[in-house]
Amino acid sequence: MKDSTKFVGLDVSKDSIAVGIADIGRGAPRFFGTITNNPEAIRKLVRQLGNDVQLEFCYEAGPTGYGLYRQLTKMGLSCMVVAPSLIPVRQGDRVKTDRRDALRLAQLLRAGELTSVWVPQEDDEGLRDLVRAREDAKEDQLRTRHRLLKFLLRWGLRTPKGIRNWTPKHRKWLDTLQFTNRAQRMAFQEYLHQLDEIDGRIQRLEQEIHVQATDSFHAPVIQALQTLRGVAEVTATSLVAEIGQFSRFSNPRQLMAYAGLVPREYSSGANRWQGGITKTGNAHVRHILAESAWSYRYSPAIKGRIKQRQEGQSPQTQAIAWKAQDRLHRKYFRLISRGKNHSVAVTAVARELLGFIWAIGCMAERMRDKENTNSIA
Repeated sequence: MKDSTKFVGLDVSKDSIAVGIADIGRGAPRFFGTITNNPEAIRKLVRQLGNDVQLEFCYEAGPTGYGLYRQLTKMGLSCMVVAPSLIPVRQGDRVKTDRRDALRLAQLLRAGELTSVWVPQEDDEGLRDLVRAREDAKEDQLRTRHRLLKFLLRWGLRTPKGIRNWTPKHRKWLDTLQFTNRAQRMAFQEYLHQLDEIDGRIQRLEQEIHVQATDSFHAPVIQALQTLRGVAEVTATSLVAEIGQFSRFSNPRQLMAYAGLVPREYSSGANRWQGGITKTGNAHVRHILAESAWSYRYSPAIKGRIKQRQEGQSPQTQAIAWKAQDRLHRKYFRLISRGKNHSVAVTAVARELLGFIWAIGCMAERMRDKENTNSIA
């Protein structure tokens, strides 16, 4: 039986890990030392800390990922990945070192003052990497398009009237352009070539997203979310990849706070002030919802692609999707009629849309888990 507990704070960097230890009680934490950031060094650390004590580890979420967490949990040890933005900070503390950070983590872990982040499974993290790779490719595409248009503008070349940028007609017009200067011609060709490469990368990523949306473990949830207006295949897959498991939120307000879509508030006595949204938490989810919310400007209707996406879904899911269309459309125009800015109205719609997403996501997860249980039985 393990008679005591050691709380271990790890300040993890690319090549090294600073280790701080706090014992049960009120004693000051002590610095163990700095070890190399590799699996063998971690195993050696655990052996040195002793087998006759209970060990609890924590470290900040960061660019090193969740490999350390997975290694420690596979060894049967308790580990918490901490949200950096929610770590208590002392007023006036102006000294930051790896040693001090490790000691502070150990002390706060012992006091129970740390907030953990949700650690995805390896498959879930892979899906998240896939959708974020597409986001990066879309950003590269936008930058490349801007560079090409600015290049043409410098030489007085503008898109002909009646042709929209980046349509097939626009591409045909680009192919007809001729430059007499050799250096100028080379620059133009390289811009076009880079754009073609990025377009091909986006196409390959979206093909794999389609496979994940139809054949993966999360496919039933992704398909159910697509019954909502403004939530097509890529958006639904991105939401599932970023949120992971909808049922881990006990109510939709927690999910709204996770996306940073709740208003800031300062209340003291009889005074109460609310401002813009907090913008804390998952920025990817917030960005996705902001884009989806614009589609609720249009009158509610079940036709075209939305009708196709709803085929085969349960009546309960379709009912929630229709309620979302009706409610959010009215909410948008009610806010506009009060003089609210369009972006403010869209943000409010996005926050409420996330509540409908939570309801459909939780329902789809229950149905999926029930079907998996029945198939195993």
